[in-house]
Amino acid sequence: MHDRLRWFLTALCVLALAGDPEAFATPPVAAPAATRFTIEESAHGVVVSLDGRPFASYVIDEVNKPYLWPVIGPTGQEMTRAFPMETRSDEPAVQRDHPHHRGIFFGHEDAGSDTWHDRSTFAGQLEAEKTTAKARESLAKLGRIRHREFSRLSADDARAVVDSVCDHLDSKDEPLFSERRRLVFRATADARTIDFDQDLLAGSRPVRLGDRKDAGLSIRMPVEIAVDSKQGGRIVNSDGLVDAAAWGRPARWCDYHGPIEGGILGVAILEHPSSFRHPTRWHVRSYGLFTANPFAQKSIDPSQPEMMTTLAPGESIRLRHRFIFHTGDEKAARIDAAWQAYAEEPQGE
Repeated sequence: MHDRLRWFLTALCVLALAGDPEAFATPPVAAPAATRFTIEESAHGVVVSLDGRPFASYVIDEVNKPYLWPVIGPTGQEMTRAFPMETRSDEPAVQRDHPHHRGIFFGHEDAGSDTWHDRSTFAGQLEAEKTTAKARESLAKLGRIRHREFSRLSADDARAVVDSVCDHLDSKDEPLFSERRRLVFRATADARTIDFDQDLLAGSRPVRLGDRKDAGLSIRMPVEIAVDSKQGGRIVNSDGLVDAAAWGRPARWCDYHGPIEGGILGVAILEHPSSFRHPTRWHVRSYGLFTANPFAQKSIDPSQPEMMTTLAPGESIRLRHRFIFHTGDEKAARIDAAWQAYAEEPQGE
């Protein structure tokens, strides 16, 4: 067992013994199943468990932005790539690319700073004899999304909730804007969901969010599911576009599924109609990157005008997305019906 996962499992066992989890059942993907949640703070953020077993770890202190890793699906399989948190023999070297793709994360390449990348992106160029002017320029643009506080941690009969506040900072650690972030964890017999709700709020200064393809809410898929692995991985969006044809296209939802350990597992991301610039474009790649990006237009389609997002002081934008970790393909998991149900859910302030 890998050291990082062993730590995670041990922490979950301790938390399960220490907590007081309760049974619950929820969302519209499948028939409810009795479940028990525990959520507690850990050395690196918070740990969410389900029936005393792993669900997700939210890491706040390791790189320049918080991220979720590992995330465990309904059959007990990990639903994100392990690299760069762990280097595993079952993840080939060709899939050890883009080390800034950590589990589930949010970032933006041009939001007053660059929070999409981190220092590991440029590790190969940082040796003295290799450092280039371009690498130095890129490093100088790096900012961070700093976790400020957890405003609510709760688990009840229906869900586990992590409410937090983040500060988006420039390369000099000066504040750019703030973010209210809510993560809501639920489960059914054959699916697990994470709602990832964000409100980006300008402070006393205007906020400029550039037209960039490398921006938005992302998950890096397990190696086996990636289309490029040629094991049967497949991308499908709500309009029926498949694989490379789905890249950059606006859609209500997008699904990425494929074989893991002899079964078909997948991840769907649904976007709520109230989310900023719905329907979003999907920066979804055959090598395994899967991103909902409402900030890009010309950078994805050069025939379109550049689309800048500007927030006046005190202005905010809302981002609302749901991850569904499911068995089977998008049809077996009834992802379109799940989106219809999600679309009818009111989104509170």
